[in-house]
Amino acid sequence: MQTELSRRLGVEHAIFGFTPFPAVAAAITRAGGFGVLGAVRYTAPDDLARDLDWMQDHTDGLPYGLDVVMPARKVEGVTEADVEAMIPEGHRQFVRETLAKHGVPELADGEASGWRITGWMEQVARDQLDVAFTYPIRLLANALGSPPADVVDRAHANGVLVAALAGSAKHARHHAEAGIDIVVAQGYEAGGHTGEIASMVLVPEVVDAVGPLPVLAAGGIGSGAQVAAGLALGAQGVWLGSLWLTTTEADLHSRALTRKLLAAGSGDTVRSRALTGKPARQLRTEWTDAWDDPSGPGTLPMPLQGLLVAEALSRIQKYEVAPLLGTPVGQIVGRMNSERSVQEVFDDLTRGFEQAVDRISRIARRSGS
Repeated sequence: MQTELSRRLGVEHAIFGFTPFPAVAAAITRAGGFGVLGAVRYTAPDDLARDLDWMQDHTDGLPYGLDVVMPARKVEGVTEADVEAMIPEGHRQFVRETLAKHGVPELADGEASGWRITGWMEQVARDQLDVAFTYPIRLLANALGSPPADVVDRAHANGVLVAALAGSAKHARHHAEAGIDIVVAQGYEAGGHTGEIASMVLVPEVVDAVGPLPVLAAGGIGSGAQVAAGLALGAQGVWLGSLWLTTTEADLHSRALTRKLLAAGSGDTVRSRALTGKPARQLRTEWTDAWDDPSGPGTLPMPLQGLLVAEALSRIQKYEVAPLLGTPVGQIVGRMNSERSVQEVFDDLTRGFEQAVDRISRIARRSGS
């Protein structure tokens, strides 16, 4: 399962695995793919350094990368406190009422609210990069598109390739003009922030738009046959995220959430602004329904929404309030019906890929006879 891009990066299989869990990212790399660690949860540089140290010790010298959430344009002089002050009291009250309706307990006195979506802040992301560039990462990916030009230049000066996610051919062309090395064509089916064009349509459009830049296919991919389909559409690899959430190495901190993922079908996700203020595919829950209900106050734009709901989500997760409990995940969740190790997932992907290629080869031979 090799392509020009996988050979360039020195990986056995052209499977790029994005995950917030260091153990999963390292296992992806050890299995012959390319593990990409998501950085958005790291608000303290020392925490990121700790986990990158762990990655170094558990990747056997094989390549891996980092994914950040960084806007292309910075807003000068705006602090997190300034943004917090922009949140209307009516929205705060809606959060309190929704949590009270479901009996969600308060956090203990002095207990931190946990993960806060602050990776979008200019300085937070730059602090992450100051740490990351002291490690031998081979790829820097940005979930919000092209990072600022100086970041692209800095990555290239460190011998690091830059990837950016795109939901349309227009976005992809913008990335190419910005000097991006790899475009991740992420279809509508994908988990997390995603656009409105399905992968089957998007991938060949992006390939045509930015060639000869390498393109990775993302969204709705969870089998070897789908990997083969992505390569047949012109991609030089696939970018997988949701599939790793139910691996044994993943650390969701919630058996209830794992059970929900294993039981979910492909129709049990929704593209909602409830998490960050931007459309993001996630499990449909009573939490997303509340925010999408026309009778409610509606969501706030990014980053206000993420800051507004951060403590609420921490409480929902800590106390495993099942009706509200969710996570970003793609429509491929319908295939995620058992817990397997990363290696077992890879074995299934490579076996399925070989079977798909063999099937198409037999059709081609018969057609040519």
